[in-house]
Amino acid sequence: MSNRPKRKRTVVNMVKADKNPTGGLSQKGRDKYNKATGGNLQRPVTGKVRRGTRDAKRRKSFCARMSGMKGALKDSKGRPTRKLLALRKWKCRNYA
Repeated sequence: MSNRPKRKRTVVNMVKADKNPTGGLSQKGRDKYNKATGGNLQRPVTGKVRRGTRDAKRRKSFCARMSGMKGALKDSKGRPTRKLLALRKWKCRNYA
């Protein structure tokens, strides 16, 4: 077991205005999260990027983490879930 002290989890209640309808959080939502947790959430990488750049590495890391998360890509009515919307927003392979 690790000897690191456990960090207290901060719960941030996101309302509809904090979420982007096409996936992810709006600027207002990112600001709210960063203020509550002391984090540094940034905008998603949505444009074309050259291989090996910082943005390309951020995209690759996000896509690997998010695609491995449990949960359905579509709900019971066939609509895309927030998970699928985020994967599409970040232009992850196989989800466009």
